[in-house]
Amino acid sequence: MLTIEGLRSGYGRVPVLHGVNLQVEPGEIVAVLGHNGSGKTTMLKTLMGIVPATSGRIIFRGADVTRMPTADRSRRGLGYVPQGREIFPKLTVEENLRLGIVMHAENRRREENVLEELLAEFSLLRPLLGRQGGVLSGGEQQILAIARCLGGNPKLMLLDEPTEGIQPSIIEAIVEILKSLVARRMLTVVLVEQKLDFIAALASRVHLIQRGELTTGFSADQIGSHSVMQEFAGLGPQPYPPL
Repeated sequence: MLTIEGLRSGYGRVPVLHGVNLQVEPGEIVAVLGHNGSGKTTMLKTLMGIVPATSGRIIFRGADVTRMPTADRSRRGLGYVPQGREIFPKLTVEENLRLGIVMHAENRRREENVLEELLAEFSLLRPLLGRQGGVLSGGEQQILAIARCLGGNPKLMLLDEPTEGIQPSIIEAIVEILKSLVARRMLTVVLVEQKLDFIAALASRVHLIQRGELTTGFSADQIGSHSVMQEFAGLGPQPYPPL
């Protein structure tokens, strides 16, 4: 589904990724665990084409998308749920969902059907359809952001810190939603997260990221092991280097 080879990127003269390598199989949930400043979000933005790669390759569903525009990656089936949700606060829940649907031309003719399919999968949103996105709780906004992304029928979802600022009961609901989506849609997920319990509940495989490199890969059931926790704690905050 996704192969990353020697991927490097950054912001202007500030390098962030230093040769990331990763292989993700169809139907997997692969987690990337790291502290702030380690390059997690930059990696997802580079995969989506928001931050340009400076070297390396991104192979998605058999095609080299390294230089492909973001919109073309989306049409090929790459979806992105950014950190902080970034829903449209002045639009209603329904308008946010419809926007996610009609951004993909192949869905426009069946917009009503796709909307109903999303509401069947995200039943919590049905009573909220007329509310503006900005008045929803953080958890409701996160579920809306995931549903909006699914409106484009992605094959692989890039999910950036979905538990940030969300109460535990909604986190549990998100776990169940993602498990269901993977099972029903054969969705593949690359998850960036810091909450270990959330990762352990979802991921089949976990990689630590340190200063822009994926340093360790292990199975999710090893998260609680002493050696892994020592390594994660040892990473510490990793601010970008000065200009």
